[in-house]
Amino acid sequence: MSVHAVTAVIERELLKMRRQRGRLLAALVRPLLWLLVIGAGYAALENARGPSDYQGFLVPGVIGMTLLFGGMLAALSTAYDKESGVMRMLIIAPIAPYWIVLAKTLGAVIVALVQALVLLLILALLRFVHPPGSMLMLVAGLLGTALACASLGMLIAAWSGTVDNFATLMNLVIFPVFFLSGSLYPVERLPPVLRIVATANPYTHGVDLLRHAGFSGTGGGAFSAGSDIAWLVGFTAMALAAAAFRFENAGANESLVHRLAQ
Repeated sequence: MSVHAVTAVIERELLKMRRQRGRLLAALVRPLLWLLVIGAGYAALENARGPSDYQGFLVPGVIGMTLLFGGMLAALSTAYDKESGVMRMLIIAPIAPYWIVLAKTLGAVIVALVQALVLLLILALLRFVHPPGSMLMLVAGLLGTALACASLGMLIAAWSGTVDNFATLMNLVIFPVFFLSGSLYPVERLPPVLRIVATANPYTHGVDLLRHAGFSGTGGGAFSAGSDIAWLVGFTAMALAAAAFRFENAGANESLVHRLAQ
């Protein structure tokens, strides 16, 4: 029963993605602008000081950006479902709340992965991406980063009563998460305080794991692959547990008419 419910929710999320084709285009424009425009500008500054491959360094960062924004924005549908009343029907259904959270998260992960894979294909055609040194690390980086970002989005959605609240909270979270990471600059070159914050940021470890794949022609990551995976798995588990607790608590506090409907 739970497996059928999970697959039904995931199928619903994928149908939304197929109908919103402009969303995929928008998800590709943002990272390409960073890489081709901003990356080229910073590369020109770096080249004035000496040879550098800043755009190559930026590739894992823009892939991570796609996963971050894709996973977070996919969780927007959860906030919309809460505001429209769809989530109430899911909560009073005869399935545990954590299955709903898991299904919504997996749907967001799939959406984010589709966007990242399309971007990877475009970058390969533009010759920004080389064959990965480790396909296993590439898969682990894509999947681990997508799970962590989707879990973060689900955690925000769990505490958002409306779409407007979700958008406000997302903007408060997503930009510090992105800028205080290794997406745009090496973590080890940050000032000590910012380095500590970046190290505690799970998204930093997602981008770092993508660097371990070696598909951008630059060196490895700032942390060990095992440490990156541990941070991503630990954060994902905690975020999903907190979101499931919130949804279960919200279900227990439904109004009397909804409890009688059960």
